[in-house]
Amino acid sequence: MTFRERTLAILAHRPVDKIVYQPRIEHWYNVNKNNGTLPQRYKEMSLLDIYDDLRCSIRTYPWFNCCLKVHEDPRVKVETVTVDQVRITRWETPVGTIESHHTFTDLASHTEKFPVSNPDDARVMEYILRGRTWSFDYELFEKNDKLIGDRAAPMIYIPRVNFQRLLIEIMGFEQTLYALYDDKPTVDRLVKVIDESDQQLLDVVCECPVQLINYGDNVDHHFATPRIYEEYILPAYLARSEKLHAAGKYTFAHWDGYIKNLLPYAQKSGLDGIEALTPVPQGDVTIEEIKEALGDVVLLDGIPMTCFLPHEPIEDLIAQTRKIIELFSPNLILGVSDEPSPVCDIERVRLVADIVNDLPEKPLQ
Repeated sequence: MTFRERTLAILAHRPVDKIVYQPRIEHWYNVNKNNGTLPQRYKEMSLLDIYDDLRCSIRTYPWFNCCLKVHEDPRVKVETVTVDQVRITRWETPVGTIESHHTFTDLASHTEKFPVSNPDDARVMEYILRGRTWSFDYELFEKNDKLIGDRAAPMIYIPRVNFQRLLIEIMGFEQTLYALYDDKPTVDRLVKVIDESDQQLLDVVCECPVQLINYGDNVDHHFATPRIYEEYILPAYLARSEKLHAAGKYTFAHWDGYIKNLLPYAQKSGLDGIEALTPVPQGDVTIEEIKEALGDVVLLDGIPMTCFLPHEPIEDLIAQTRKIIELFSPNLILGVSDEPSPVCDIERVRLVADIVNDLPEKPLQ
């Protein structure tokens, strides 16, 4: 089987000959490429060349998310300017104006000001959300699908679910929690508008040729408590997955924070898999706790990033890799939780690939 065939089969719970390893080295590559610190072996290689050299599969978000296009309402004027490394985005609408401020470096950003900080701002955001539409670029998909070939199955991640979008993009953590307790109707109205306006996005995704759909939510129980998860996120997950499953898609969510209090929902959320669950020492759950919580839900990733750091005992990496393969196969797309650090030892990524590729081919089901 090819990487592409295996990836689809694993999420569909069909038999495979071996698991897939997708280490997600994009951040490692981009930082080191930008800083001129790529190891000599890789200095002249493209990202795809390095994946091929490591004998790894890939998560194909960079090649297919660009096919999903957002379009603002023509009545909304969007202007972006950069002043002293601060990118200011302003939305002018018939019902008011809002703006966000992001401090940018070459490879990272920090939100200094979120677009919504009061009920008037919220009404402007509702107007913007209701007017947005989505489309899919089929020509670009065909071009990138040909480029990727059998390295992996096409994947996209779609905008964060309602409450997570408030926390991370629209209001920020502090303002969202203040509003939740001081002005819950505003929060509930924004959540309702997000859910309703996402329907057109989901229609476009249902029609597109990509079968693997990620909810790139960055869930953490410090921000999305069990009560918040049950009230806002869980219903949206179930509704999204029901619609996408009916269209022949497979769904998985990105949970990359402290997650122990939300693990009981892993099998109740309508997901085929969960990506980036982060074991100790980075996260707050053990590999055994993850296995018990997931059951047959597919784990994407699993090996703690710390195992790839040069100063950590390489025996720990080998032991962790073998343990995860033993515990989770065949419901496993192996990778790094959350992803390799720019200062990781890339040859440790190769070592895991060697372990996976040297496994005997036999039916896993």
